[in-house]
Amino acid sequence: MHQATAVIDIGSNSARLVIYQESSQYGFHIICEKTSKVRIGEGAYAKEGYLQPVGIHRAYLALNEFIKTIKLYPVKQTLCVATSALRDAPNGKAFTSWIKKQLNLDIKIIDGTIEARYGALAALNLLPISNGISIDIGGGSSDLALIKNSKIIDTYSINLGTVRIKELFFDGNGSIDDANAYIINEIEKLPTHFRHPQAIGIGGTIRSLSKGIMKSEEYPLHKIHAFSYKIKNHLEYFKNISTANRTLLPYLHISKGRHDTIREGALIFQAILNTIEAKKVITSGVGVREGVFLNSFLEKSNFLFPENINPSIKSMLDRFETPHRNTLKQKESAKKLFKLFSKADNLPKPYLKTLLYAIELTPVGYTFNIYDAHQHAYYATKHEFNFGVTHKEMMLTAMLLRFGGEKLYDKEVYKKYKVLLPKKNELKILSFIYSITITLYENSFIENFEFELQDNILKIKTDKSLYLAKEKLKDLERPSNIELKIQDIQEIPRYNF
Repeated sequence: MHQATAVIDIGSNSARLVIYQESSQYGFHIICEKTSKVRIGEGAYAKEGYLQPVGIHRAYLALNEFIKTIKLYPVKQTLCVATSALRDAPNGKAFTSWIKKQLNLDIKIIDGTIEARYGALAALNLLPISNGISIDIGGGSSDLALIKNSKIIDTYSINLGTVRIKELFFDGNGSIDDANAYIINEIEKLPTHFRHPQAIGIGGTIRSLSKGIMKSEEYPLHKIHAFSYKIKNHLEYFKNISTANRTLLPYLHISKGRHDTIREGALIFQAILNTIEAKKVITSGVGVREGVFLNSFLEKSNFLFPENINPSIKSMLDRFETPHRNTLKQKESAKKLFKLFSKADNLPKPYLKTLLYAIELTPVGYTFNIYDAHQHAYYATKHEFNFGVTHKEMMLTAMLLRFGGEKLYDKEVYKKYKVLLPKKNELKILSFIYSITITLYENSFIENFEFELQDNILKIKTDKSLYLAKEKLKDLERPSNIELKIQDIQEIPRYNF
């Protein structure tokens, strides 16, 4: 079994254990995740920051269970970080020393700028972004990072968190106006160069808000990572949450586990978005924990995946090992076909990247079963192709895999995901290109093909035999206006019996 890294993140609101298993130099996946709402900072902000017994007890019990869990896996190293609740607490270091003595666990208390860097590092590597401002609203602080041209330019931590605001204002006699005044006063300390139209939302509070938006819009996917939206369309939603009575939160699609702090989070998020002049939010399903892991995993690669490596694809191919033909040659043929159809049908150039993703992921389906292999690849892609792509890219990749030459388009499936897919005609052509490429390489031993498209007739040319492939290509569904002709050579030895 491949070695793994365990990461424990102790926040003000919750503690979480995640174990990442490495499958190759750039491949990894999660094999275990445990969460406990320890609220280690409960009562601290009203007591000059000192950790209180109730939070200390819960934290110890959770960490003790985490340590026992880690021993069940091939973990080579355990990285444990603690954020604002412990760094703000005068007795924070005493707590970490006690845990070291009791559980032999080293806890590293990180400051807000390091916390912001970890979150930005995760977003930069695992989201389809190269610019923006990452925002991580925690229980005790909100940590921001400015990203430009795939580099983390600056980080900043604001003493604003959901638990902090709750205990300072809403657990007593404070008002929403008092809370807003406090929030705005703290945000005004943010340097003026923290301005960007794209906000990158990290952490449980922002993910909960995004989930609420997805449910209210009846979004077709249940995948939070890389979900994006325009802020102006949801200002009323944020306002409703921040002012709602707790009993009304279920009707705003907020899960029960977030009812106690989501209103405070919505207040903070609105104020930050307004200050940084953001127009769009892209939601991150990854954050500090992934940043801690990647800081170690990518240490020899300048903390970034190489441009030609998609970590999801790498991980899937590592885990779903299967014999397959030369993918590079398949990509070359797909590029030739895409170029021809782009001239004829004005296919947008970005679709080529998605087409090549589908070519790469095709072998995954055969790992499960040779029958319905394309369906297996479709489901695996929908659930595992998470990093470095938009929802539209992921869904188009999955749809190309799903049809696999049997049919280029399915009305009911298309209707369900229409908001994320190209126009019907474009989808049919892309599916046709994918199906021809896969059919040729799965049914011949030829590596190089030439193609010609003229007057809606696609010619496939080779100086070798395509006997088996011809049968499959004959049954291949085609866009209504396309004819298919094959020019090959069939050499049969002489015989006289």
